[in-house]
This record gives sequence, C-alpha cells and structure tokens, in this order.
Amino acid sequence: MTEKTVLRAGTESDLHAIETLYRAAFPDEDLVPLVRRLLREHDGFLSLVAVSGDDIAGHVIFTRCSVEPGGHTVALLGPLCAAPSAQKRGIGSRLVRAGLERMDAWQAVMVLVLGDPGYYGRFGFLPLCPILPPYAIPDDWAAAWQYLDLDGSKAPRTGRLTVPPPWQDPTLWSE
Repeated sequence: MTEKTVLRAGTESDLHAIETLYRAAFPDEDLVPLVRRLLREHDGFLSLVAVSGDDIAGHVIFTRCSVEPGGHTVALLGPLCAAPSAQKRGIGSRLVRAGLERMDAWQAVMVLVLGDPGYYGRFGFLPLCPILPPYAIPDDWAAAWQYLDLDGSKAPRTGRLTVPPPWQDPTLWSE
C-alpha cells in the first residue's frame, strides 16, 4: 500500500466495501450486522473511512451517547478496523485521532471504548471506566472497558451509559 491514504466521512455508497472490510479484518467475529445498523442511522454517528487508491483500507464509527443521571454527552468508539493488508501501518490510529478531533462538535466530555487496553492506551484511554456499560460485561473484560476524559471538569464519575438502538443488543457486550 504505497498510495496516499486519505481520511473522509463514510457515505452510503461505501457500505458494501465497509462490510467486506469487516469480514476480512474479523473473520471470526460478525460485526457486519452492527456496522450496517449503525451506518443506516442518520443522527448521532460519525463514520470515517481511510481510502487508499480506490479501496477503503480502514473504518471507524463513533456513536453519540449519554450518561444517566445527568445527561452528559459522551461518545462510544467502535467498531474500528483496518484491512489485513493495511494493518500495522497507522491507519487505525489516524482514524481514531481524526474522530477524537471531531468530538468537540458533539460537546462530548468523554469517549468510551470496549477494546484492547494495549492499543487504546496509546491514545490516553484509561482502563476500568467509572461509567457502567448498558449491559454487564464479563469480569475478564473489565480492563477493556476504557475511557478518555475530554473535559475532566465536566466528565461524569458515576452513572450508566445510555446507548441508541443499534447498541441495545446485550450480546454485543458479552460475547
């Protein structure tokens, strides 16, 4: 992959390529139904793609959520993937950073993620998020539930994450 990689907002016309990308990047995990539901939403979602030549080489979604009580706006990061041929080349990192830069527009005080602490720690995410996920997660995933304060003075220290319908499937939080 020697061509320049460009980041841009994902569009409806990208759906087939994005689905193909997730199937290739996660052959043992079917994220396509979730990705499809998220991309069909029109409000409260940020979809970014990394394009190299004519190919989509990476994708990320941020979802606007809230924490109750209090109604603080937070973002949920994920799913995120890079094409197998593009992994370890910084595409995922570029997508995450580009999404984080856009969180001011949502007035999000925190970004949450359920993912590899070794990977997300490089962006400043901290393990053992004080906000409860919408459904119980397995005990061995506790360190994977992470947070990044965007505005420490307003970030909630307790509460439960309230998610939009595509995220309201308990199996997304426990498989």
